[in-house]
Amino acid sequence: MAFQQRVFSGVQPTGNLHLGNYLGAIKRFVELQDSYDCLYCVVDLHAITVWQDPVELKRSIREVTAAYLAAGIDPKRHIVFNQSQVSGHAELAWVFNCVARLGWLNRMTQFKEKAGKDRENASVGLYAYPNLMAADILLYRATHVPVGEDQKQHLELARDIAQKFNNDFGTSIAANGLGETYFPLPEPLIGGPAARVMSLRDGSKKMSKSDPSDLSRINLSDDADAIASKVRKAKTDPEPLPGEVEGLKGRPEAENLVGIYAALSGTGKEEVLASFGGGQFSTFKGALVELAVDKLGPIGAEMKRLVADPGHIDAVLRDGADRARAMADVTMREVKDIVGLVR
Repeated sequence: MAFQQRVFSGVQPTGNLHLGNYLGAIKRFVELQDSYDCLYCVVDLHAITVWQDPVELKRSIREVTAAYLAAGIDPKRHIVFNQSQVSGHAELAWVFNCVARLGWLNRMTQFKEKAGKDRENASVGLYAYPNLMAADILLYRATHVPVGEDQKQHLELARDIAQKFNNDFGTSIAANGLGETYFPLPEPLIGGPAARVMSLRDGSKKMSKSDPSDLSRINLSDDADAIASKVRKAKTDPEPLPGEVEGLKGRPEAENLVGIYAALSGTGKEEVLASFGGGQFSTFKGALVELAVDKLGPIGAEMKRLVADPGHIDAVLRDGADRARAMADVTMREVKDIVGLVR
């Protein structure tokens, strides 16, 4: 069965959006708008799998929405909304709780990382989070999902759930006139040259809002002076930049900064090293400061303007939720018919 080409993805509203969020997700979202019908969600139900301050959560939902808009996502051509406004996400997640197998969830490495040694005190929501992620995608029968390397396992689970649903209810799908299969098997769209952005203070660690050092990350809300200062203070090593990508091996900080430059400029690491290879980091950092301020400064300024107008942001989210809900309601009616629920 041919499915309409459609992208779904989302960002958790957990505060302090940074360069890693932009290069690893939001920049990619903007680029995909020209090739697909897109739904971009603020996944607030995922955020509450761990405790959130209610006041901060509302602020963060609006901040992520502002980042989407400031980066160039068009909420008229595509759909921008927050997950909790469309009840189909939770409804379909429950159906998938009954389709997915316990052994599948037990293999999810991210739960083990997030729960740590105190697994018994982790929420059921954190454990079942991958089933909700599958529901997010399949509620709109999305065919493609831009993901980072750390989310590939969850997308594979979504494919397994879709396949098992199609197999379990194949006779019912056909009997309801819905073709041979109901859900597509969504394909990953892996990000560009800096899909995984590392800390500016330690190139072996992912850039994170939870790092105690603000110098470890460039926040999307940082002004030009803050961006420039953080780039100049970023950790490097004493050797000049290599002329070939192979020369970045074993030099995580150098590789990270070159990757950031490549992603911001829309080029590859090879091109960056062709221009700066053999030179000192001070020269390269000066060029990176200029590039980062040029690319990120306007986004931060527009985010600040949008956040100051919460009424506008809320209107965008309501409009997006209405349009998403219209699609989700069709899916849930059909899923209930397929499963055998009376509606």
